[in-house]
Amino acid sequence: MSEDAILAIDIGGGTQDILLWDPDQRLENCVKLVLPSPTRVAASKIRAVTARGRTLFLDGVVMGGGAVTSAVKSHLKAGLAVYATPEAALTFHDNLDYVRDMGVTIGKDAPQDAETVTLGDLDLAALAGAVAPFGVELPARVAVAVQDHGFAPHESNRLARFANLKSFLENGGTLADRVYLEPPAENTRMWAIKRAAPGALLMDTGTAAIMGALLDSTVAQWRDTGVLALNLGNAHTMAAIVKGDAALALYEHHTSLLEPSLLRDHMGRFMRRELAHEEIFRSMGHGVAYASGFAGADTLPVAVTGPQRVLARGMDCHLASPFGDMMLSGSFGLVAGAKIKWNISHEINP
Repeated sequence: MSEDAILAIDIGGGTQDILLWDPDQRLENCVKLVLPSPTRVAASKIRAVTARGRTLFLDGVVMGGGAVTSAVKSHLKAGLAVYATPEAALTFHDNLDYVRDMGVTIGKDAPQDAETVTLGDLDLAALAGAVAPFGVELPARVAVAVQDHGFAPHESNRLARFANLKSFLENGGTLADRVYLEPPAENTRMWAIKRAAPGALLMDTGTAAIMGALLDSTVAQWRDTGVLALNLGNAHTMAAIVKGDAALALYEHHTSLLEPSLLRDHMGRFMRRELAHEEIFRSMGHGVAYASGFAGADTLPVAVTGPQRVLARGMDCHLASPFGDMMLSGSFGLVAGAKIKWNISHEINP
């Protein structure tokens, strides 16, 4: 295995998409896995505790919410107690008083009769154990993508996230600037991963998917003149208008709240700079942000990737499958980002 090999893990709300990239191999022969996301795995364990009628204790670290939050609420609704350490409780809200109001008791120690579920986005030991029977070892270099809203205990985390994205656009929007060896201090979910894998490179899932989509051979031809890249993930949808190495505009919504005609309408107005942040935020999306120098465009080529790309039916678009594998768009984006930050000269597919 090359010393430049990378374990790239794109962690979403539905799946975690894993690539063991080794530049000494053709990409087609590299190990690839699509597994249930960590939040779904934790939720399944919690539901099993609920079915047994037992008290639940959560330890570990902050991780993505989604399915695990729903499972905890169902456990409480069943009249069963939930305890959590302060760090694990941050999975549900950055304000621990809010978590207490949910019905969760926060403390460091598990009650004597409780069953413990450990939270966390990254479990390298489990992954190493899964591939070891096939004679596969994990690379030393690790790159991970998660969606991190940032620490916002006293305001909407959707507003906090888009304030960060707007600042990113105003400072040039260079995609490589969203690739972190040291993530921003407020990105607590990324820092939890850094503690589990101190040398890890971190990216936002949306940025990773966009950078991966740009590696599609057709999309790459549009990059210098401008392209709307749309990632339809299981939990979140992100769109970026990209020209060269920079994003000019960003859009993000919850995928479950979209349907094809609404998505087409949003993308048309987003392209023309007619879609307001307030409209998306009021509809429970994250928002829209534009670079000050972006005046809008009457038309742009559209590239679509992501497991929920069925929502793009009826849209004039190209279905982007970088290196022939749409489910690994984010993983390929991680490798592209890592090549920049770690100065790796190898081609992604030699």
